[in-house]
Order: sequence, then structure tokens, then C-alpha cells
Amino acid sequence: MANGHIETVSAGGPSPRRLHVYNGGFLWQSRLRRILGLAGYRVTLGRPGPEDLVGVWGKSPYAHRGETVAKRTGAGLVRIEDAFLRSLHPGRAGEPPLGLLIDHRGVHFDGRRPSDLETLLNTHPLDDTALLDRARGVMARMQEAHLSKYSATRLDVDPPEPGYVLVIDQTRGDASVRASGADRARFLEMLFVAREENPGARIVLKTHPETGAGYRPGHYTPEDAGGEVTLYDGPASPWSLLEGATSVYTVSSQMGFEAILAGHRPRVFGLPFYAGWGLTQDEEVIPRRTARLTRAQLCAGALILYPHWYDPHSDQLCEIEDTLGALEAQARAWREDRAGWVASGMRLWKRRHLQKFFGRQKRIRFEDDVSRAGDIANREGRAQMCWAGKASGETVRVEDGFLRSRGLGADLVPPLSLVLDSRGIYYDPTRASGLEGWIQKRATGLRPDQTRRIHRLIQTLVKDNLSKYNLSGSLSDLPAGRRILVPGQVEDDASILSGSPDVRRNADLLARARLENPDAVILWKPHPDVEAGLRTGVVDNPDRWADVVLGRCDIGALLREVDEVWTMTSLTGFEALLRGCQVVTLGAPFYAGWGLTRDIGPVPARRLHGPRPTLEALVHATLVDYPRYFDPLTGLPCSVECTVNRLKTGRIPSPGPANRMLAKLQGALASHADLWRR
Repeated sequence: MANGHIETVSAGGPSPRRLHVYNGGFLWQSRLRRILGLAGYRVTLGRPGPEDLVGVWGKSPYAHRGETVAKRTGAGLVRIEDAFLRSLHPGRAGEPPLGLLIDHRGVHFDGRRPSDLETLLNTHPLDDTALLDRARGVMARMQEAHLSKYSATRLDVDPPEPGYVLVIDQTRGDASVRASGADRARFLEMLFVAREENPGARIVLKTHPETGAGYRPGHYTPEDAGGEVTLYDGPASPWSLLEGATSVYTVSSQMGFEAILAGHRPRVFGLPFYAGWGLTQDEEVIPRRTARLTRAQLCAGALILYPHWYDPHSDQLCEIEDTLGALEAQARAWREDRAGWVASGMRLWKRRHLQKFFGRQKRIRFEDDVSRAGDIANREGRAQMCWAGKASGETVRVEDGFLRSRGLGADLVPPLSLVLDSRGIYYDPTRASGLEGWIQKRATGLRPDQTRRIHRLIQTLVKDNLSKYNLSGSLSDLPAGRRILVPGQVEDDASILSGSPDVRRNADLLARARLENPDAVILWKPHPDVEAGLRTGVVDNPDRWADVVLGRCDIGALLREVDEVWTMTSLTGFEALLRGCQVVTLGAPFYAGWGLTRDIGPVPARRLHGPRPTLEALVHATLVDYPRYFDPLTGLPCSVECTVNRLKTGRIPSPGPANRMLAKLQGALASHADLWRR
């Protein structure tokens, strides 16, 4: 079953049902046709037979065409609407939906007659523990990421001072308003009641996003404000506004549903799908709705079982968690990139990929002169970014993420993940970083849904041997005994220069590991960039300390065969923790100092106090919260799960011969510069 009801159509499966339409939007909106096709419908024109279906868009002004045809031919009528988490921007901005509501009985927003959603909420037991646990996770995830029907809202603006009564406006002529028999007079009545029931309280009239964008007017006007009543058309998220509200009033807005999920019991003046279940104060009674629901049950029915959710990365129907991942990534990218960037310290070959990552909202301005970059940023209201290794002062630092690619950065393979850090950078322990902040936050406790997500993520990474670079290579038989892996590093890497003051040479690391473990089987693995001759860090005669010198091999498979890892600051230590290995650090990598590793090197004192993160908390901060991910196949921001799937399946564009030539030239220039330094 897909999303609890209609099965997707696949080869050898049931034939799709013909869905006759009489609205051009069904024909020219490819996403709409695709979701309907995946849900088992074939959009077509012409006159339907009695076994066919007629599709209409909700109760739009054009719906009467299909209604008339269905009545004359005896065909079934299907009403289609956007799902409750639609997109970043309203449909009038041209953005396709991330899901659809397909209803054979009615339409969810019209409480005058039954709909599939109402029937589901009224008759489904909604008592499955796993389902309700998912619903609680969905509610929490929406609230934390500030996701709504339209999620292009800002978190860097202050909502009104808390303690107000929130009265929610809607657009004039909206079908859900008409279905509730409401008009401007009803909205004015709602405002009157709000004032009467809350004497002396501040009242905030929240405009609809389409009103703020200039698409359609609302019912309230500036003339309705005054005194304790203010009109709010700012960009703060609905969740921020709900958090500051003492009570909520609505006719039929979806924000009333979100108010329930946020813990409110809204006063409802219309007939929306969420009224009548004991979770609202209703002006009108809907006698058919006899069930009494909890918030989790309402969420399970309305957000998990009823919609058809779509994953733009797999081009398939999916569960809501996949849609949440896609929307979280898109909303985060919009919020961080909306003002545009001025970028410094970026190599030429990286710029095209950075433009794809961070330039979707407004193209990046590249300016190597930091002073000029600052002037441009101030003049144009942009933010500044700089590649972390070349950054100084107060700028946002950019660096590769932890699930980077299939191939080396030194080979000019573009990254699938990057990090933005406005506080520091994860590999530099001399100052706090954004990653440290996330680790400290997650150390206070993960929600059950977050823990389940991380368990699935770790299992996939381990099962499929995924790592930062995902290099292939055979692994020879290893000697028996207690095996200690010592991964080499690039010796002039910034993580060593800033994070390993006592040990900075691979030879010293290897010698220390042997000194303290005389009876162990020491496995020495040079860094791939060093092995390829692209960076510094060669160890002469490593077999003085190592029992086995490993060539290029699959690091994920190798970590399954070892008991312990000794490292300065290598990410291999983090990857070893995922696989249950003991890890000893001689420097201060981001994962050291939290109680999960044995730390010989000096770690910052600030990491030694406060709640101790679990491994799951560390992984959530490191792989979910901190990086951003980019899907090269769709050109969209994406979730960590999407990136893991791309790495697992290998569906990633490969760099061409020009990249390899540039990589060799880059290596030659680096070696030449190294000779001059000596």
C-alpha cells in the first residue's frame, strides 16, 4: 500500500484508471500528472464511460465542468487538492506540489458533506502504536524545521512580542471559506468575538501568504487594525506566531490545524477538516463527526494516511518522512541563501558547483579581494562566505561535508555535501564551531523519531560501507590478532595544523601507536591524496612500525575488520565510531572530548562539561543538522538519506577527463610549491 491506501502502478500491476479532466492545469502541470500517474490514474480528455473517473480541482471555479460531465455520464467524481505540505512558495509562484489529496467522496475542506478524510478520521481505529509514534515525530519535525503549507518563511525575524491573541485571515474567494459559508462579515464577527473574549488583550491579525505576496487580497484591511489590534504580514513562520499566541481564532485556515499540532485548542468559525473531533472550540456542530481524537491521531490520519506524498529525488510516491526531508532541505537552503552570497577564497574549479549549492535564489558574487567582497556585501545586503582554509575574521566559513563524494577532492570530484559555519569551522578546536553547538544541543536528548532515523542511517552507512570519499579497492587477508588501524593524513591539512599541536607527522603517529601497543597488529593506511601524489604526508619505511601497509581500499570494509583506530584528527575516527570500534585521538577532532573516544591529545575544556552526547546524538548533529546536501541529478537541495542513496547506487555524474588533467596539474603545482617551502 502507498501511504496507507492506493497502490502505485508498476509494470505488471493493475492498469491505471482513466481520469478525464476539463481543466488545462491537469495537462500542462507535469508534476501534477506524474503524481496522479503514480497513484494509479491516467489523465486523459474526452467523454468518460461509466467505469471511468472525472477529475476536478477541489471546488475551483472550473470544477463545475467536470461535475456536469460526471453527472451526465455516471462516471465517478474525484476531487484533487494540494497536500498540506505543499512547497516553499504558493502555487501561483509556479512551484510544483510535493503531494496531492485525492478524494472520491468530497473535498477535505468542505464540512457540509463527507470526504475520504472525514471518513478515515471517523472510522479508522488510529490505534497502532507505530503509526502514532510516527505522527508524534512528524509533528515535532514540522515544528522544529518550521514547515507549513508554504515554507518560505524566515527564522531571523522577530514575531510580535508574545502574549497576543492570534486571529488568522484567509484570502477572499478561497474555496474553503466559501464552503464554510463565510465572507468578510464572518471574519469581522470573529474579530469582534476575539476582542470580547479577551478584553484588553493585544490582537494580531495574521495575513495569508498569498496576500503578503500580492496574489490575492484578504478579508482584513489596515482599517480593521488600531489600538490593541495590529495587522501582521511579516515573514515569520506560523510556528513562531503560534508559539507566542495565548489563543487562536480561525474560520477554516490550515494554520488552525497547525495550531492544534502546536498544542492550542483553536476557536473555529467555519467547517474545516480538523473541527468536530474534540480538539477545537467550534461555532458550528458537524453531527457526522462522532469520533474523539488526540492530536497524534488527527496528524496520523491527515498527514500520514490520507495524502499521496511525492519524492522529487526518486520521482516516486513516498512516505511523509521522505517529503519532510526534501522540504527541510529546500527550506533551509532558501532561508540561508535568499539574500545572496559574496564568496572569497574559492578555487576556480569549485565555483560552478558552489553556484549550484548556494546560488539558486540569487547568483553568488565571487570576489577574491576580501575588502571589496565586504563592500559588495554591505551594498547589496548579501552575506559573506569564504573557504574555511583561507578565511579570517568574521565570515561564514565553507568546507566539505562528511559524506562528500565518490572520489577525492584533490581529483576535482565535486562534493555532494558542504558545511556553512558562522561561528568557526568543525576541524578547528581553538574556537567553538557551529557543529559543537549542534552536538551540545543534541546531547540534551533526541526525540524517539530522531533516534530511529539515526539508527536507520547508521545501519545503511555500515551495511553499504559508505564513507567520506567512497573509494573502491580490494582488501587483502589481514593477520589475526588485535588489529589497530592507523589512518594517514595530509600533514599540512588545516585540521592537523589547528587541531593537533603535539603530533603533526604521520611517522610520529605511527610510532606512538606501536610504542603503546607492542603486541597489536598495526595496519598503516596512507591518505588517498598522499598515496596519489597530490598532497604531503609520505612515511618512509612505514614497516618499521606497521605489520601491514594497506594500499587503496574500501575504508568501510576495512573498519569492519579492526578493533581500534589511532588517529590525529582523521574523519576515519568518526567513521570507526559508527562501526563500534574504539578510537584513540592524539589531536582534537570534532568527535573528541565528548566521552566517546580515548583522548591523548589536548581537547578544549568547553567540551568536557555539560550533558554527554550519545553516539546517536553525535551522528545527528554531524550528518543531519550541520551539513547541507545537494542532489546533482535533480539540482535540488536534499536530505542526508537522498545523498546516501546516491552514494549507494552510484547515480552521480562522474568527472570528465578535464577534471583529471586539472587534478594532475594541481598536484604538480602543489609539489613545486612544497619544494620552494623546503
